[in-house]
Amino acid sequence: MLPQDTHSDTLPGDDADGDPQQTPDAAHAEAGAGKDVAHPRRIRSFVRRAGRTSTGQQRAIDDLGPKFIVPYQPQPLDWAATFGRQAPSILEIGFGMGETTAHIAGVRPDDNFLGCEVHEPGVGALLKLIGERSLENVRIMNHDAVEVIAHMLTEECLDGVHIFFPDPWHKKRHNKRRLVQPPLVKLLASRLKPGGYIHCATDWEEYAHQMVEVLSGEPTLKNTSQADGGFAERPDYRPVTKFEKRGLRLGHGVWDVVFRKQ
Repeated sequence: MLPQDTHSDTLPGDDADGDPQQTPDAAHAEAGAGKDVAHPRRIRSFVRRAGRTSTGQQRAIDDLGPKFIVPYQPQPLDWAATFGRQAPSILEIGFGMGETTAHIAGVRPDDNFLGCEVHEPGVGALLKLIGERSLENVRIMNHDAVEVIAHMLTEECLDGVHIFFPDPWHKKRHNKRRLVQPPLVKLLASRLKPGGYIHCATDWEEYAHQMVEVLSGEPTLKNTSQADGGFAERPDYRPVTKFEKRGLRLGHGVWDVVFRKQ
């Protein structure tokens, strides 16, 4: 399954704040990408990590979950019924504690956002923000993103995909567990409409270069940046998080990668 955002907003070496639960295994992603996860091997896009759901987060899950959490069902998602309207559809893989997701949904009210996150405290945190900010254009899948993509998202149904600060798996022997790998990118590209985009962000430079290389290897995608290295300017809709600000103060970089489907 796909690891999620990983709005981890972490500094190199830190645990991903946004992706505390997800840490993709490329080999597993490949197993599921070929025939929409018909491979017998269990596919994982994350690793569950310890975390306590606070009283406020649990209250948000109890009160708002029935409206904003979409149950996983291995059948095509009806976007119009799910959101109560027709609008551009954006998938976010791993939203962490949801601050970035809530911000983007607020500045882009005309788009629908479906966030996949398996970490329950993160689900509760985003639900709290949804309630506090009166957001109506966000829905949550508390389920492995890879299965959601393979079984619930039809071809050419997405206008965009966000993968922010996924777990870098910085040890070389663990690189194969990274989320952004060819099988997943191929699967995502099949779900994108022509003109749709994939926007990745990371604070791990070596992973940033891998993202550019992997996305460049998908023939249906084209880099939106002509700059050296293939990195894009940070789109206005993606906020600079507190972790990112801390990293920038310490001299750490952050790289955005944006590709569009031809």
